[in-house]
Formats: sequence, structure tokens, C-alpha cells
Amino acid sequence: MENLNLYIKEHFKDSISVKEQILNDDNLVELIKKASLEVIKAYKNGNKTLLAGNGGSAADAQHIAGEFVSRFYFDRPGIASIALSTDTSILTAIGNDYGYENLFSRQVQAQGVKGDIFIGISTSGNSKNIIKALEVCKEKGIFSIGFSGASGGAMSELCDICIKVPSSCTPRIQESHIVIGHIICAIVEEELFGKGFSCKL
Repeated sequence: MENLNLYIKEHFKDSISVKEQILNDDNLVELIKKASLEVIKAYKNGNKTLLAGNGGSAADAQHIAGEFVSRFYFDRPGIASIALSTDTSILTAIGNDYGYENLFSRQVQAQGVKGDIFIGISTSGNSKNIIKALEVCKEKGIFSIGFSGASGGAMSELCDICIKVPSSCTPRIQESHIVIGHIICAIVEEELFGKGFSCKL
């Protein structure tokens, strides 16, 4: 590449552009607020969050669960959250016995209860194992939040709230997913423990 500096800057510009679209979309901001309030309600009622995704989205699910269980901005008690992509024995047992498409639905069926929150992350909105998990959420009365790309895919018809990042580019979608996850963590932590943000721009 002749001009790597320009190439690097273009990536930043693309990422910023997607986030600016979210910033200027009142409907999307409202959905993020509603998702945060549902998570707060679940935690206040003694419930938990379950999160799932594939590949980079699995890493995002684990990242968000880690923020809940450990800490985000400040020290406080841990809050219950499980990333369904982390237990290799469970994953390989389900994958071997029931197929990869049942990887998360089986865990939601086993570990989820009414009052919990399921957060399914899929850039396409069409990941089969996320779709099947959402179907189990419907059966069990588990509130579901989806993080997807612009189209929403099949998730948009199954989620109680579907937050659609206005992009069809996987890296740009994933970058916004983790920002949205961080915002939800910050709101939940502030509402439950009320110490205020420890990080200011």
C-alpha cells in the first residue's frame, strides 16, 4: 500500500461515521435506553443475563458478561451474567449430540428462567444458533435483546428489542456493538450502585 497513514485514517473515519449515525438516530438511542431499563429490571428482581454470539460476537458476549460479573467503572458487588460461548465441555457435548445450531438454545432451555434477559449478538441477524435460542426465549418468557447489523435479519422478528447498527460491514457493526454493550453496562451499574462515572472525556 502506498499510503498506510491514509488507509488507517479511512478506517477510523468509517467507524466514526457509523457511530455518528447511531448518535443522530433518536429511535436507536431510545432502543438502547429501553434495553438498559429491561436489564436493570431483571437485576433488581434477582435475575441474570445470558449472552451469546459466534466468532467476534462470542468475544463481545464474553466481554459484556465480564463487565457485569467483575466491574465496569467502579468497584461494586458482581452481578450475574453468563456468556454461553465459554464452557468447552458444554459446547462440545451439545455440538456433538445435538448439532451446532442448538449450541445456545439448549443452554437457554437449561439455565434460563422467566425474568432473565438473553442478549443475542449476530452481525447478520441470521445466525442459526442465535435464532433457535431466541425461539426458546419466546417459549420460556425470557426477554430478548438482539444486537445486529442494519437489516436485523431473522432476529428482528424474534427479539423483544432489536438494536440494528446502521451498517452492513461486519467490523463496523462489531465496533458499535461493543460500544452499545459498554453503554448498557454503564447505565446498569450506575442505576444499581449509583456511584457515578469514574471516567470522563
